Amino acid sequence: MSLPSILQRLRIPVIAAPMFIAGNPRLVIEQCKAGVVGSFPALNARPKEALDGWLTDIEAALAKHPGAAPYAVNQICHKSNDRLEYDIEVCIRHKVPITITSLRAPDDVIPKIHAYGGIVLHDVISVRHAEKALEAGVDGLILVCAGAGGHAGTLSPFALIGEVRRFFDGPIILSGAISSGDAILAAQAAGADLAYIGTRFLATPEASVPERYKEEILRAAAADIVYTDLFSGVHGNYLKHSVVAAGFDPRNLPKSDPNKMNFGTEGGAEKKVWRDIWSAGQGVGQIDAVMPVAQVVDDLAREYLAARQRLQIN
Repeated sequence: MSLPSILQRLRIPVIAAPMFIAGNPRLVIEQCKAGVVGSFPALNARPKEALDGWLTDIEAALAKHPGAAPYAVNQICHKSNDRLEYDIEVCIRHKVPITITSLRAPDDVIPKIHAYGGIVLHDVISVRHAEKALEAGVDGLILVCAGAGGHAGTLSPFALIGEVRRFFDGPIILSGAISSGDAILAAQAAGADLAYIGTRFLATPEASVPERYKEEILRAAAADIVYTDLFSGVHGNYLKHSVVAAGFDPRNLPKSDPNKMNFGTEGGAEKKVWRDIWSAGQGVGQIDAVMPVAQVVDDLAREYLAARQRLQIN
């Protein structure tokens, strides 16, 4: 199976991962203009009525750049997300080209998106999750492997891609410590179609995170990433310094109760996680400057081309 046409017109094979707090229309617009899929979580638009305006702004800006890449919106399908139905309906009205779903197989969401020609990509961390998502009818899988920022799995990309490719020949997007053009090419060599990059876009003027967060990104290395389920009920990767600043001992973190996971509008995980306890992937040690999105993509494209030439790939 080939990639859907909407994912073929990219400058480099990259989808910018949706990031809580950081994602906003300006970031998405600049990512798409630079030639990669830009994305944001629907929950970032607050209050919920702001989502319509965000999508209108993105569409208006991209209409002025006919060669721009498409954009995506991330929907958290967990039962605690009391905005899901509202957000989906807004996105349907706007005919959002790509929907990225997380934390539950989106059985009830997919037919609505397919009805207007949109595609659905789903986050998975295991073969079981991949099989459930495909049964639901998703168009592609995002394999969230070891080292990815935010909610992430523990499997090696070589293991998970290899097993998923045994039963799925459709679009696979790989997530996990990808911060360079070399890593993008490595993802393709391992069997993925595209790379999923989040952390490298945190160190940009367009990302709506505190300057201290960006400074910590520049200071951190892979050894400064803490993997825990304490803060949201789902295992994820966070900057050690922010964990310490929040009053926790990274060497002795208690286990979370998954039943308390809450992505609703009344309190809940996203109000403390991402804002105060900062996410980052293990590729953070390769980021040494805050630079505009356009320059980040330029560098990734240059590195990707150099890697292909070094390996004599046409």
